Amino acid sequence: MTAKPTPTIRVQRNDFDAAAEAQALTRGRKDIGALVSFVGLCRDEAGSLAALELEHYPGMAEAEMTRICELAVERFSLLGITAIHRFGRIEAGEQIVLVIAAAPHRQSAFDGANFVMDFLKTSAPFWKKEHGQDGSSGEWVAAKDADDSARDRWIKE
Repeated sequence: MTAKPTPTIRVQRNDFDAAAEAQALTRGRKDIGALVSFVGLCRDEAGSLAALELEHYPGMAEAEMTRICELAVERFSLLGITAIHRFGRIEAGEQIVLVIAAAPHRQSAFDGANFVMDFLKTSAPFWKKEHGQDGSSGEWVAAKDADDSARDRWIKE
């Protein structure tokens, strides 16, 4: 019996290199048939947003990310998973989050990556505040019903 893969989890201030992370996940592997990656970017909200300020609960964020990724490994028979989430001030156009799922087949890789993102958006302890192009600093952004709905589809399956 093959051991379950250990997820690669990081919460960091600095940017990440998605291609290097994908190479690290697949290096020396010949059992992987599909690799799906998702990079979430800070969008400018039609020119009104300058940046997002992201905060997290240190230790708890990593623990929850690990728990979510372990669930994805089990549920979708993933061969590997990487999840990186940034914190601090992230300018419009910059990368925020990376999820890479490796599996024997494409559907498992797609589903695994989607599952992780849907739960990261709703369950991991991260908070964001918007900073406007006009120099304003908004309130902390509330969770969206659409994010809860996306997560809930996995619970009902």
